[in-house]
Amino acid sequence: MAMQSNQKQSLAARWESYQPSKSTLVWTCVGTAVATMIVGFSWGGWVTGGSSQTLAQTAGDVARGQLASTICVERFNAAPDAAAKLVELKAKSVGYDRQKFVETGGWATMPGETSPDRRASIGCATALAA
Repeated sequence: MAMQSNQKQSLAARWESYQPSKSTLVWTCVGTAVATMIVGFSWGGWVTGGSSQTLAQTAGDVARGQLASTICVERFNAAPDAAAKLVELKAKSVGYDRQKFVETGGWATMPGETSPDRRASIGCATALAA
């Protein structure tokens, strides 16, 4: 018979003699993976593939609108009667009227397109009226 010691083992000794079972190891790995995903999606800024595609599409649309409004402002300023048209634009008090004025003037219609770009006309009217 083996003699049992009445002394308590130290934490280090208990740690060294511990042998976890396979199920303990598996559930520890599963729990760690789940906790990592929860923290990553909640606080880490992780997104799903669908969300990232939506965000990229929105960013592209906004960038295209900004570029188109810059082109619109340049085309407006290059017109021979730009000063008179600017006074006429600033006389309109409502943003929608300014947008329609830019659209009907043709400055918001991008080369190769048949209809004016909505974001370009809004940005152009806002930039010109400022």
